[in-house]
Amino acid sequence: MTEKIKNIKNSKSVKKANGLMAEFKKFITRGNVLDLSVGVIMGSAFGAIVTAFTNILLSLATWGVPGGLNGLVTVLPALNSSQISPLGKEYQIITTQQFVSGIKIGDVTYNQSALSTLYNSIGGRYYYKGLAIINWGSIINAVISFIIIALVLFIILKVYTSLRNLREKRAKAKLEAYYQAHPEERPKPEVKGPTEIDLLTSINESLKILAEKEAPKKE
Repeated sequence: MTEKIKNIKNSKSVKKANGLMAEFKKFITRGNVLDLSVGVIMGSAFGAIVTAFTNILLSLATWGVPGGLNGLVTVLPALNSSQISPLGKEYQIITTQQFVSGIKIGDVTYNQSALSTLYNSIGGRYYYKGLAIINWGSIINAVISFIIIALVLFIILKVYTSLRNLREKRAKAKLEAYYQAHPEERPKPEVKGPTEIDLLTSINESLKILAEKEAPKKE
């Protein structure tokens, strides 16, 4: 029985599985993976804060626009019958009151449930789904949102960089004051030796000089 267990443990499939488990364990415990996980979680939380702040600023930026930016749309004229509402051309665009109370045409009444399958709500009005509509309000909102988010991120990064530079400056000043009080502990400047390129260049020049000296002897 013990021999069988040893054979199973030493089999290629078990060794391969153990190797994969070891690689997976090494992968999930790498510092880069953990740092990336923390960054993603923090980024998601930070994104919610920026979005909420952006919505507040966007509301303030569009406060003076009557009806809000969502109502700024351009309706292109219908070019075929599929772009005309089944209720008729006069019902291409309906108001909220018409949508809620319903529309009666002859003996047929279109209630809110039926109208919801035919119309989309944009800025307090309902447009037939077959219409070609340019929603300028959504474009302006997207541009304003982008500017606000870029400005917020710029300010945050600017403040963070300034605080980091100030902290590094204070740390350097503190370290310099310590070295002035204890000059014997100041590390000596590192003397850099020649690089590989410098050595190869020097060897090449020595070989050229040696070749020039030996050239007359051969003649």
